[in-house]
Amino acid sequence: MELSAAVHGRRTVRRFKQVQVRETELRAMLDAARLASSGGNIQPLRYIVIQAPALVSRIFENTAWGGLVKPRRNPEPGKTAPVTFIAVVSPKSGNNTHHADAGAAIQSMTLTAYSLGIGCCWIGAFKRENVDMILELPEDSTVIYLLAAGYPDESPVQEDIGTGMPVNYYLDDNDVLHVPKFTVDAITQWR
Repeated sequence: MELSAAVHGRRTVRRFKQVQVRETELRAMLDAARLASSGGNIQPLRYIVIQAPALVSRIFENTAWGGLVKPRRNPEPGKTAPVTFIAVVSPKSGNNTHHADAGAAIQSMTLTAYSLGIGCCWIGAFKRENVDMILELPEDSTVIYLLAAGYPDESPVQEDIGTGMPVNYYLDDNDVLHVPKFTVDAITQWR
């Protein structure tokens, strides 16, 4: 798959098939993460792949999902919930570049995942202290983001919009998720 196709086709997925993601695909995603840009090439991030069903369930209980389409798009355990999480771990003493590093790493993972037929949801809304405790992290580390991953059980649609149009994602009458994105001209000034 060409990069442009992945960039234009990838959408956030919140419904997953209940099939375990293969280790080779997860390793490809993690390989993409490790090669992403890192401020000063410090490479402070570490990753925890969570696939044990009991642990996935505990992590899932501490996450929040798609506030604009609740409750219709809340994943259901055993039916549409993710079967894999990747925890992005940073030192607590981290500086502002750790979040930028995580953004680059997660974007690399989601694009690689999409090229392999895997859907992802980048999660920043979760109970950090609980997740840190569940994962038994040392005192000096914390999970800064979670990435839910799995084979998609939905196909969200992207829509181009102009300035002044609503940006809220929504479900149509057929339960299809629509995601408005500004056009290049709506967000760019040329000087």
